[in-house]
Amino acid sequence: MFEPPYPPYDPKDKSGYETVVKRWPVILTGIIDTIYRIDHHLGVSLETSDATSEDVTKGQEKIAEGKGIIEKIGKLKYEMARDRPLEPIPDDGEAFIDVYNAELKRLEQDKNHTWFTAPWLFAECYLQRIGVRLILSRFRRKRPSGRAEKQSIVMLCRPLFPWRSNLTCSLHVTELAKMMHELQVDKQELIGDSEKLGVLFKEMIQMCLWGNATDLSLLTHLSHDDIAHLQTVGKEAQQARKEFILKDDQDNVWSHLTSLQDNDVTVDFVLDNAGFELFTDFVFADFLVTYTPHVSRVVFHPKLIPWFVSDVTPADFSSTIPNLLSDTFFPPPKPVGGTETPGVDEVKALPPSRPEEHEYLRNMVTRWQSYIDSGVFSLSVPLDTPLGAPNSKADFWTSSRPYWDLKEKAPLVFNGLSKSGLVIFKGDLNYRKLTGDIKWPVSTPFETAIGPLAGSFPILSLRTNKADVVVGISQEIADKLDVAGEKWRVNGKYALVSFVPRT
Repeated sequence: MFEPPYPPYDPKDKSGYETVVKRWPVILTGIIDTIYRIDHHLGVSLETSDATSEDVTKGQEKIAEGKGIIEKIGKLKYEMARDRPLEPIPDDGEAFIDVYNAELKRLEQDKNHTWFTAPWLFAECYLQRIGVRLILSRFRRKRPSGRAEKQSIVMLCRPLFPWRSNLTCSLHVTELAKMMHELQVDKQELIGDSEKLGVLFKEMIQMCLWGNATDLSLLTHLSHDDIAHLQTVGKEAQQARKEFILKDDQDNVWSHLTSLQDNDVTVDFVLDNAGFELFTDFVFADFLVTYTPHVSRVVFHPKLIPWFVSDVTPADFSSTIPNLLSDTFFPPPKPVGGTETPGVDEVKALPPSRPEEHEYLRNMVTRWQSYIDSGVFSLSVPLDTPLGAPNSKADFWTSSRPYWDLKEKAPLVFNGLSKSGLVIFKGDLNYRKLTGDIKWPVSTPFETAIGPLAGSFPILSLRTNKADVVVGISQEIADKLDVAGEKWRVNGKYALVSFVPRT
């Protein structure tokens, strides 16, 4: 097993300490409040409805289960604040529980098994596993069948994403749909012009990169005229953005893709956040298979539970396209009448301003659905996989182990990725697990920091910096930013585009 030459980050480090003291307790309190509200509403409904005695009995059992979960989460919160030891997880056959407990035993031997001394990444994964496990235990005895009951599980596991009612995200959705429409008009010209296509590829890779920060304000808004002059417009805009990308392997990624000789190339996305970021992943995947001659299909890799609050689950993936096609999600434009000024709530829910933009969105998302139907887009697990159901093609993503253990701990996943033309790891957490969340010197090459995974398959990491570990940048750049007082490691303003080819 790979042993890095430096120790991991732990909660005594600044950003880790703030996470343990502030962010984690807030998340746990939110879960407690949500369970309490659900149980309260259930209790009120039992008192005011014509419920049968059987319904009342089942309702009271659910309320009692909720109280039990609240008690356990409250205990977890108490122990966390007092730096108590992490307790072993009851092993009931769930995937990788034995790995968690073996790691806990090793940490105990080293006296690093409390909330403030355990490696930060391990403690975070442990908390997610414990928290989601408690929540899902409420539904273990009977698989939820109704839509409302399934939604309640997701509500317990994480806050609902606000992107559908967020005006900024709605505008970005329609702007990206318009851009993809413009590409369709110029498709044949683009495919025949490798230089234009390469510049446009950088626009798309950066759209996908900054989608992780849900902030596309830095990107060029390409009109038909812009595309006609893409070499100038794109290059100038991309040059202006270079200062925010501390590690920039975009040229190497494009060279790699254009060098692939196989006519049947698969690209894999190891997903990060649901909501708007998943939308940008779809857009990038659409660009790769629709507008370049280099990629034939895309496989998306989800988590099987709502990992780290917001990671994509099969349910998130499955609901994205129907939601985007639904007139209740992004309503089509309505004729504007009268002169009244809309209120704040109405402004937040404003539909696209022009009918054609709604049509662009519908056309684009309909194409995505056709790709799913034909297998051009696919999920690594069945689309209807229930929350918490084990599957050897996805269990590893919610383990505590760094990704350099992928070949040993998840050979089925490793073998699948070994056939990929490019594996794209999205987001901060995937970057931390690629590098082990180790205190590498910033000048450490990315391929060194990912250990034995380097060279196994082509790896592209798209990550905005939200945690301490950063590798592959020059010490000169790091020192310059430090002198300027920039919070370049953890505020999401800066990003890394890190690529390692297959060897």
